[in-house]
Amino acid sequence: MTDLKPSKEQNFRSRIKAEILEFFQLNEDTAWSLNQVHKAFAIRDRKTKDIFGDLLTELQKDKKLIRQPDGHYLADTTTEFVEGRIDHVNVRFGFVIVEGREGDILINARDLNGAIDGDIVKVLVWAKKKKGSDRTEGEVIEILQRGRAELVGTIEIMPNYAFVVASSKKIFGDIFVSKNDLKEAQHGDKVIVKITKWAEGERKMEGFVKEVLGKSGENNTEMHAILAEFGLPIHFPENIEKEADAIPVKILASEIKKRRDFRKITTFTIDPVDAKDFDDALSFEFLENGNYEVGIHIADVTHYVKPESNLEQEAYQRATSVYLVDRVVPMLPEKLSNGLCSLRPNEDKLTFSAVFEITPDAQVVKEWFGRTIIHSDKRFSYEEAQEQLNSEQLAVNSEQNNDVHILTNNVALLDSIEDKVTNNADNSIEEEPKKKGRKKKVEEVEPNIENQISNNDLNFKKELNILNHLAHKLRDERFAKGAVNFETVEVKFQLDENGKPLGIYQKVRVDSHKLIEEFMLLANKKVAEYVFNLKKSEPRNTMVYRTHDAPDPEKLKNFSTFAKRFGYTVDTDTSKISASFNELMHDVEGKPEQNILENLAVRTMSKAKYSTDPIGHFGLAFPFYSHFTSPIRRYPDMMAHRMLQHYLDGGEPLERASWEQRCKHSSEQEKMAAEAERSSIKYKQVEYMSLMDEGKVWDGIISGVTEFGIFVEITETASEGLVRMVDLKDDFYDYDRENYRIVGQRNGRVFTFGDKLQVKVKECNLARRSMDLILVGGEEKMRKSKSKDSRGRDSRYKSGDSRSSKGGKRPSSRDSDRRKRR
Repeated sequence: MTDLKPSKEQNFRSRIKAEILEFFQLNEDTAWSLNQVHKAFAIRDRKTKDIFGDLLTELQKDKKLIRQPDGHYLADTTTEFVEGRIDHVNVRFGFVIVEGREGDILINARDLNGAIDGDIVKVLVWAKKKKGSDRTEGEVIEILQRGRAELVGTIEIMPNYAFVVASSKKIFGDIFVSKNDLKEAQHGDKVIVKITKWAEGERKMEGFVKEVLGKSGENNTEMHAILAEFGLPIHFPENIEKEADAIPVKILASEIKKRRDFRKITTFTIDPVDAKDFDDALSFEFLENGNYEVGIHIADVTHYVKPESNLEQEAYQRATSVYLVDRVVPMLPEKLSNGLCSLRPNEDKLTFSAVFEITPDAQVVKEWFGRTIIHSDKRFSYEEAQEQLNSEQLAVNSEQNNDVHILTNNVALLDSIEDKVTNNADNSIEEEPKKKGRKKKVEEVEPNIENQISNNDLNFKKELNILNHLAHKLRDERFAKGAVNFETVEVKFQLDENGKPLGIYQKVRVDSHKLIEEFMLLANKKVAEYVFNLKKSEPRNTMVYRTHDAPDPEKLKNFSTFAKRFGYTVDTDTSKISASFNELMHDVEGKPEQNILENLAVRTMSKAKYSTDPIGHFGLAFPFYSHFTSPIRRYPDMMAHRMLQHYLDGGEPLERASWEQRCKHSSEQEKMAAEAERSSIKYKQVEYMSLMDEGKVWDGIISGVTEFGIFVEITETASEGLVRMVDLKDDFYDYDRENYRIVGQRNGRVFTFGDKLQVKVKECNLARRSMDLILVGGEEKMRKSKSKDSRGRDSRYKSGDSRSSKGGKRPSSRDSDRRKRR
């Protein structure tokens, strides 16, 4: 064999190659090392061993065999290549998220081959899963598109060079910067660095400083850094500002003639106390037949922002306003967002409206959609509107006390009033004024039961109470049809003039918030239904929908397991999910575990997105739902306005592909904005905790368990920190992946998801927006694990973490239309 001529050797190689392939195919369930193949073929001489090694390599390149990370070879019976986006969740591994594929693909750090978080890559999916693992794994074989060309971080300057430590927790390599490329950056500054060379092998990324954001730790610097980290804009380009400034302010008489005029109808806005853009208003009027006409009036942004304009392109690219802790980065320039399109009181404003005739039982009997002009009579803050509801309730309770029973809420009050109106001919609602008009005209009629609700018409108590009554009925109807009640805790900060956090509190939602929310939901639902039903035959009218799939059964099962650890039962039966979740949300209200379970519940649900496919909205229990009511801050709402007007004008179905692409872009930008918002909240939480007394003991709950420690959420501030395994000094602990816990090797002490603990702050790292904690006390569980296997000592991945394996503690937002606004 050692003296074979080339021609004979070639024949020999072809024959042996075929035999090797047949051998692997006959043993397709077994992986073989090169030495094992030598033994199987009884090969002993060095040259033939070398030939076998070459042939195995050739078979691998031919995609006939798969070489596993441990060097073993396996018959490639199901070679699969996929494309997806890298989510680098941990220094040791990441995931590739493939659109439409169930389950992500785990990639070990050594198999990323230079790819970083956010890159679009081509992956070879390994045919066999590791023993004891149900996780699909693979290897990056090509980087198709870099997710980012610029990174944000803190620069550290050495005598002969500098490097940037990335702010993102998902970027694990530093970026080398030459001393000639610092652009006047000083040691410790936050900078934006442009990547010129990507990491390869042992070589780090290289780049130059593109922009100096400022000194690390300063509020403006950190907020700008967060925006830049997620690729979100900080300022408007000069040409965009100029285009906005050139838009005429005056409303022409010719434009008014084209619109339905609501300027003489009682109209008001209800918004946060510090809001500057008011993109929706409500009008209210009594009708002759005893029903009410309620108008939901939305700023007519598309009247001012024309297709193909620079403003249009900028709005599309941004797709959404971004809400950080201390500021709003608007989608539209201030001339539009706070001026022309803001529905400020005592000004004529152009609007796009959904107008409904509604019975006292909250049934919609007539609808109208179109362009309008309004004149808001009053701007309410949520607190002011709630004060009217509360003060009226106190007055009614006092009066009702004299009539034997007490009414304890506005719904009960108005139900009582409604019964009296129905049963008392002398005081019937039909005796309300026959004319439509402003509130002052209503004052001229004789008093009746409804007029007795309020004698202060300037504050619209009557209108507010009736609208609140209708909102409660609309809300009850939603829940009866299967809507899920998710009202996650919203963390707010009290800041000083420099942005330093002085306090943390949790926002409480009251009836004034829910009132507005219900009428926005009504408008969004009815617009979507109208467009869908306008054309009965195929092709249907193309529309931008806000869609939400039913939750994944496996995620529901996991959540049910989590909830049981707190003593709650979640029914995962498809027909009972909504009722079960709503019962849980009610039961946890005010409990220490409320925030954790609410956020886990939200993460269990599918993510809402924009699409031209009308698959419905599971969370709201609406078969058709769009976003129509916030065009100042959301590009999809501008899309909905344009599409609705197109169909009102009798237009044919719009071409779907281009609109679907806009929906996809808007969904991606919305996700980025939500992540930036969470990062700003996390930064302020860590900053606040860093200002507290170092020795203070905090109550907390275990919110996550990993192989490197336990995450604890501090109940008082909703801040999350990590107790590292190395800081548990009383024992060596093993990670029990299957049971979401760690177990002491000697003492058997168990720390598991949901346990209550007491902790102190060990260290706050503002640059990484992270907090290390040390354990003080808690519920010591001296249970012994039943077997060594249950300890899961071979578990290596955070994929078993009871937190999401893809990071992100907090949900993007409530899935109602009315997101918090500043």
